[in-house]
Amino acid sequence: RKVNMLAREYCDVSKPKRKHKPIILSHHMLSGLKGGDKKMSKSDPMNAIFMNDKETEVNSKIKKSFCEPGNIKNNPPMEYIRYIVFPSFGEFTLYRKDRDGGNKVYTSYEVLEKEFAEEKI
Repeated sequence: RKVNMLAREYCDVSKPKRKHKPIILSHHMLSGLKGGDKKMSKSDPMNAIFMNDKETEVNSKIKKSFCEPGNIKNNPPMEYIRYIVFPSFGEFTLYRKDRDGGNKVYTSYEVLEKEFAEEKI
């Protein structure tokens, strides 16, 4: 927040004076990938996903993230699905082998959360 306020103040004193000031866009603070953490931290690269991470790094981090069966309160992958996947894509596909029931497409986070909480998936 502080850096954004400094940028806005700079716009008032810069020459020429800036017509359009930067704005702050806030969002839900995501949990750290290791679970138990209040938020992601750049001090532990395996606990966060960064904008410049390669796809292979992101996949690896998510596969290693904390995901206790049935736990929907402290579950980083479920949080990502809720706050990033569903708003961006409107659905989530759970990829499974045929012997495990095959792939399943969820068009509602609430249904996914309920099945996860009941340990059906």
